Amino acid sequence: MNTQKTKLRGRELGLPFPGVTGPNNAITDVVGVEVGYTTLIDDNPQSPARTGVTAILPRGKDSTPRPVWAGTFALNGNGEMTGTHWIQDGGYFVGPMMITNSHGVGITHHAATKWMIRHYGESWNNHHLWAMPVVAETYDGVLNDINAQHVTEADALAALESASGGNIAEGNVGGGTGMIAYDFKGGTGTASRVIEIDGERYTVGVLVQANHGLRPWLNVLGAPVGKAMPDNRIHDVHEQGSIIVVVATDAPMLPHQLRRMAKRAAIGIGRNGSPGGNNSGDIFMAFSTANEQDLPQLSGAMRHMTCLNDEVFDDFYMAAVEGIEEAVINAMLAAEDTPTFKQPAGKVCEAINGEALAALVNRYHDRHQSA
Repeated sequence: MNTQKTKLRGRELGLPFPGVTGPNNAITDVVGVEVGYTTLIDDNPQSPARTGVTAILPRGKDSTPRPVWAGTFALNGNGEMTGTHWIQDGGYFVGPMMITNSHGVGITHHAATKWMIRHYGESWNNHHLWAMPVVAETYDGVLNDINAQHVTEADALAALESASGGNIAEGNVGGGTGMIAYDFKGGTGTASRVIEIDGERYTVGVLVQANHGLRPWLNVLGAPVGKAMPDNRIHDVHEQGSIIVVVATDAPMLPHQLRRMAKRAAIGIGRNGSPGGNNSGDIFMAFSTANEQDLPQLSGAMRHMTCLNDEVFDDFYMAAVEGIEEAVINAMLAAEDTPTFKQPAGKVCEAINGEALAALVNRYHDRHQSA
């Protein structure tokens, strides 16, 4: 399912997103990063399941536990991302990063912990090591019977085991299966950027679980398309969702630099028009796969890391901002129409029409270029 692709992405539709992408225009363009999904769809009218789990493995399925340096930022904290206290203090995490729905965090954390104990068995059996996986969520209760807690331990483990690199699916997959963005069907989206600093090429990849925004807010590449596409809205007044953003890079960065990268996700989602609504959990994480080394608990007194000078970070910030803007739109373009379960019930959350979107954006740009 990771490579399933049936609809055109933003660039394929002619949307003029800036920047140079990696080969897959995905978070998996950062070498070693793997993504897996479990997607649950059951149209039982009494208790529909339209949910799932997304697993991100920063170092793939390497059986030796090694930290990835990380930083986090919450633009609006109405949501959850576990493990962030230690990332703030220790500057790293070990193992997978998972995304699911709001009521699936506990079982997903339990499964990720079990996976770590098994996968890193030799290290966990021979040393006093703790498992603290990162698990984030957004609310899918409009399209999914979230109170039924459809996600199981087996589902989360299956997402981890299915993780792979290369092309990855978007839209109604994994944790994004039941999500809504700007009153259109939302979900999972990804993008990447390649930049050059002092003769070295680096990749910045992003993955979003987009479940945020109101229709009138929606902007695409500066064009106020939401106001031109007013029909079939799901939320008339208040936003009822959130967005999780994960930024990955192979560039050598220290934790304070990664926290600053995570902050730029606020600008990335703002490009599409969201102000970070009151009910929205806008929570972001950035990690670097560079400076690979053993766990601090299994290392000596001295640690050595390389890092980029803060003065060269503007290109990285722009790469993150532009990639996130594109990933949100890719999530919406890949999505499929999904019936609502409640609040409101009996409607259909429609996917955005890619051709109509491209026509609006191009017409807007043509008009302003000729003005």
